[in-house]
Amino acid sequence: MKQGGSEAIAGGESHGLKVLIERGFEVQANEFKWFDTGNPQALAITADAYKEPDAPNILEKSNEAIWFLGNRVIKFSDDQRFIVNRVERAKRLKGFVPDIIDSSSHMYSYCKVEGSVLSEVITLPMFKSLLEHCEYFWAPAELNDRAQLVFYSSCRQFYKDKTLERVDLFYKNFCKIDSNLPINGVDMPTLSTLLEEVDWEWLSRGTPGRFHGDFHFENILWNNTTNHFSFLDWRQDFAGDLDVGDIYYDLAKLLHGLIVSHGLIAHGHYSVSWSSTRIDFDLHRTQVLVECERQFGMWLDEKGYDKQKVGLLTSIIYLNIAALHHHPYCLLLYALGKSMLRNCLREGY
Repeated sequence: MKQGGSEAIAGGESHGLKVLIERGFEVQANEFKWFDTGNPQALAITADAYKEPDAPNILEKSNEAIWFLGNRVIKFSDDQRFIVNRVERAKRLKGFVPDIIDSSSHMYSYCKVEGSVLSEVITLPMFKSLLEHCEYFWAPAELNDRAQLVFYSSCRQFYKDKTLERVDLFYKNFCKIDSNLPINGVDMPTLSTLLEEVDWEWLSRGTPGRFHGDFHFENILWNNTTNHFSFLDWRQDFAGDLDVGDIYYDLAKLLHGLIVSHGLIAHGHYSVSWSSTRIDFDLHRTQVLVECERQFGMWLDEKGYDKQKVGLLTSIIYLNIAALHHHPYCLLLYALGKSMLRNCLREGY
């Protein structure tokens, strides 16, 4: 191929094969099904062709990946600090999350946990059991006055500062601008106007305690034999803190998953359109998740949590993660987040 020069470049691999034949080498053809992975569309087709029938629904992120090999789960991230903190937090959450059995600068692995993803088997009684289990998991942390102020500052950084950064990233990644386009026929101010209306001091006065950080049904396994919940894909930190996070963030993450089912999203059961005059979206939901949301609201009242804070944080979570997901799902997350934020501020959750 090197000797072929421009002729080899023009002919590609066939040039090398021709030379081999001319020199008397025996060249045989083996027929097989070829999958191209040279562009995003072809890669998606290839991934779908090789997907196992019982494979979990993983919503792709640009800087992370996960593989299931035999009885091992292998998690990759391009962020080395992410991996270090994930491994360290697994020690702190021992008994609730799988034990890490191996790690490197960009990967860690653990033994596959037996059980079913909660989104596939959830029932209302099971959801009530989960909430009872979480009362123990969400153990409050006792902080002195100075630590409490640091915690509130971390919450503000985690909620306000990160949201503003992520919204800007969304506009940059998907060539959108802040506007007052109506959403599903409802008049909307600009998102910047809505974010200015948020009482960030009140929102940042969270409840310190043990936290998961990405608490939704796709990250929870249920073992019907042992009647045991296992939590997966825990967050690596909370504004840099490995021990203490805001329990309200976990509550909001749980609500975000009750409203947006990752399983339904993975199967394309949603629609979103964004024109120069309006934004419209539709989102499928299962009846059991609607019932769980209703039960969750009653549980929040019973335990003395502020439902308005949970609802507002949920809308902010949608806006935060919009920049991280694929098109057009990203547009749905942004539209839903902005719409929900407007409703929480104007009408309450």
